[in-house]
Amino acid sequence: ISKMLTISQALIALIVSFLIMQFLKLRQASRHLPPGPIPLPVVGNLLQLHFHLHRDFLMKVSIFRYSLINRLIAKLSDQLLDRREVSFSMGCKNWFLVASGIIFSNGRTWKQQRRFGVMTLRHLGMGKKGLEYWVQEEAHHLLQHFAKKPLDPCLPLFHSVSNVICAVVFGYRFPSEDKNFHRLLKATETLFRFTESLGHHLYELAPHIIHHLPGPHKKALSAYDVLNSFAKMEITRHLERGIPDKPQDFIDFYLVEMEKVSDSATFDLFLAGSETTATTLYWSLLYMVAYPDIQEKVQQELDAVLGSSQLICYEDRKKMPYTNAVIHEIQRFSNIIPVGLPRVYKTESVVSSLQGTTIFPNIGSVLYDPEQWETPRQFNPGHFLDKDGNFVNQKAFLPFSAGHRVCLGELLARTELFIFFSNLLRAFTFRLPEGVKQVNIEPILAGTWQPHPYGICAVPR
Repeated sequence: ISKMLTISQALIALIVSFLIMQFLKLRQASRHLPPGPIPLPVVGNLLQLHFHLHRDFLMKVSIFRYSLINRLIAKLSDQLLDRREVSFSMGCKNWFLVASGIIFSNGRTWKQQRRFGVMTLRHLGMGKKGLEYWVQEEAHHLLQHFAKKPLDPCLPLFHSVSNVICAVVFGYRFPSEDKNFHRLLKATETLFRFTESLGHHLYELAPHIIHHLPGPHKKALSAYDVLNSFAKMEITRHLERGIPDKPQDFIDFYLVEMEKVSDSATFDLFLAGSETTATTLYWSLLYMVAYPDIQEKVQQELDAVLGSSQLICYEDRKKMPYTNAVIHEIQRFSNIIPVGLPRVYKTESVVSSLQGTTIFPNIGSVLYDPEQWETPRQFNPGHFLDKDGNFVNQKAFLPFSAGHRVCLGELLARTELFIFFSNLLRAFTFRLPEGVKQVNIEPILAGTWQPHPYGICAVPR
């Protein structure tokens, strides 16, 4: 027993010595980095986070290390072009396709994919009337759904936004009851919810071990493969149909450029273009219930400018500064993606000690910066209006990130937000169900910052 105690004591002493050395090493390294809390060995800054991302903490800091591998969250820089290799994406059957898409690719592949994506969306009518047709069509279906009964608006919003992406990528929309459509939506939801879970962090720390163990990562890996398999099936269907003289959708353009791009681009578009816009719209209706005076002002402007029958177009935002300001404030205040996807310093910079370091953009630190916003912690459309009520763009408004990696579908998302939101508020006044007195606008983290599930009544106007 005495001998075992001696071994145990020696082992404890060894571990303590190791932790002390690691702490001193981290403390020394921190002197060469931008200001931020000093991480602890093994757990990094997870103690400050209580092992979970918190909005208040992210608003207080611009940079902090949060895990064993010394990742950093920092304000954006155009020097941050490359993505960090994500171990989880390598675990799916088609990981090489994920790595060659728009989101996770680097270097020449990324430039090629992004150029293709930008040009294709432009050809499909980005910023013109062509693409707006699909958004207006889905807005019409959405209004019919809301007119039926009191409901939680989450699913119908997600269905409508996802159907816009389906129309862009596949050339057609899905009926709401279609089983394949529901599989796509479920796979997308599973992936977003997994990204901020403890299981994902464990997978990134020890992928070769966790990959062979049971856990939530298995379900998420299957979701990856569902999206990739569906993209392949649609490409095959397009091939069998033949490529038209004038390509009609994203896959048609892909087939024309097959040797230059990867079908993972279709996966990226669907994944990135549905969850974020739908979640923003989900917040928008909750804020309108929480701030009925703002809802009323939006409706007054809609009635004065558009009336009750005019088709709503994205260009109409220029005639409706208050509505435009409210939509921008919804994006700022909800801050649905507080921390952007990881980037890597690959070149020499003014912060030379960061070369080769993984950087996470802390978007929330900009959207809630008290030096940039008059009332950063309050929902205030006045942030985007001048004293005469004219709309004003703000340089600190970065919900789509910034730099060369800015969201590819930013203009599509802006178009969807404006047309969906304006159609909904012109047709309905949103109120809490009978008997419900309080509105909870505190977020929960489920891949993105989301509202707590809520019911709503859409009262026809």
